[in-house]
Amino acid sequence: MLGKIKQIKNRSSDWLDGFRDTRIIGLILFLIIILMVSWSSTNVIGTNYRLQQQIKRMDQENRVQQLANDNINLQNQYYETPQYLDIAAREHFGLAKDNEKVLAVSDSVAARFTQDMSAQNTTQDQTLQEAKSKQPAYQRNFQAWMNFLLHRDN
Repeated sequence: MLGKIKQIKNRSSDWLDGFRDTRIIGLILFLIIILMVSWSSTNVIGTNYRLQQQIKRMDQENRVQQLANDNINLQNQYYETPQYLDIAAREHFGLAKDNEKVLAVSDSVAARFTQDMSAQNTTQDQTLQEAKSKQPAYQRNFQAWMNFLLHRDN
C-alpha cells in the first residue's frame, strides 16, 4: 500500500516538474494571450454588429421622415393649385362659377332619402341568431369550437 502511494506521489511530481520547464510556461502564456485576444475580438465584433443595426434602423427612420416631408411638400403644392382653390371656395363659401346654379338642399330633405344602416344590421343579426337557435346543441357546440380554433369573432 505504501508503495502505491509513493508511485502516485512520484507520478504527480513528474507532472509538476513539467511546469518548471520554460517551454511549457511559454506555451501556457501564449495560449492565455490567444484566448484574451479572441475574447476581445469577439466583443469588438458584437459591438460593431449592434452599431450597424442601429445605423440601419436610423437610415430607415430617416427615409420614412424624408418621404413624409416629400408628402407634405406635395400637399402644399396641391393647396396652391387653382383646382384646390376652386374646390375650397365651393365647399367653404358656397361659391360657384359664373354659368353654374347652386342648389341648396336642407338636411331634413336629404335625410329622407338615406337608409338607416344600423336597422339593417340589427335585423341581419336577429336572423342569424334565429338560425343558430334552430340548430341542435351538438351542432352549435361544434360551430363554437371551430370558431374558437380558427380565431373567428362570431
